[in-house]
Amino acid sequence: MFNNATPASLDSLLPVDMALKAEQIGVKKAHQQPVGLIVLSILAGAFIALGAVFATTTVAGAGGVLPYGVTRLLSGVVFSLGLILVIVGGAELFTGNNLIIMAWASRKVSTALLLKNWLIVYVGNFLGAVGTAALVFVAGQYAFGQGAVGAAALATATAKVGLGWWQALALGILCNGLVCLAVWLTFSARTTTDRILAIVPPIAAFVAAGFEHSIANMYFVPVALFIKAGAPAAFWADIGRTAADFGALTWGAFFFNNLLPVTLGNIIGGALLVGVVYWFVYLRHPAAPAPAAQGTRDEQPTPVRAPAELSAEPVGNGHR
Repeated sequence: MFNNATPASLDSLLPVDMALKAEQIGVKKAHQQPVGLIVLSILAGAFIALGAVFATTTVAGAGGVLPYGVTRLLSGVVFSLGLILVIVGGAELFTGNNLIIMAWASRKVSTALLLKNWLIVYVGNFLGAVGTAALVFVAGQYAFGQGAVGAAALATATAKVGLGWWQALALGILCNGLVCLAVWLTFSARTTTDRILAIVPPIAAFVAAGFEHSIANMYFVPVALFIKAGAPAAFWADIGRTAADFGALTWGAFFFNNLLPVTLGNIIGGALLVGVVYWFVYLRHPAAPAPAAQGTRDEQPTPVRAPAELSAEPVGNGHR
């Protein structure tokens, strides 16, 4: 018996099919059960934090040895581990879930469901990232390299809380534009290798350029605050500094000078500058039905459909 089914194509999806895929995944995400959503959100926060651990360790002690740009590039390439774990492993990341706006703009997701998803995922990401920061602190990883890792963490966090409010907002916009473009590119992928190759360049670019990612900052700043509050005297002796040298590094500065404006910027950059733009180009007009075959009175028009694989995409491997 012959199988007349069309074989699956290995070609990447074109942008119009990527938009349909993003819309369908957005609907699935918006209707996901809260318990599973919060667990996957905690995982995503932890995954991004692991990328941040990798990045901090890689640049530890590199100042004055490597050029600034090379150091930033290395940090960005290794930080991309976080989004690779999210996309390939399956987790729910607030910044990537900004693309649910495409399903919302098509009126397939209500405002209440959109905001509910964002809130649950944001809280879960915070728990996962801060929990990982606490675990890294308890493990004493910051003391490795004669305190070089902890010194790098303190310098990174101090720079982040020292940003101006509007500067942090703008850096957040730029960051999530690139993050959501990375996620958008994965919608064209057919294989795990495709996804990984699509993720690394945009993520390396935002880190190298110094843009601000709200979920990453949920690790970068808290781990430095834990170090400031609880590192032993031996650590401070190793780096030649004291906790008093980091007086500007406080929880209040983290929440109001960094996390708030960066989060707002991430929403603008991801939802508006990527999600809404691609929705406007590809989805604002619903697909028209195909014309009926001529000369067949009883044949009904067949609606234009997205490729078969679009409806089979698992929720855990959609946009984050």
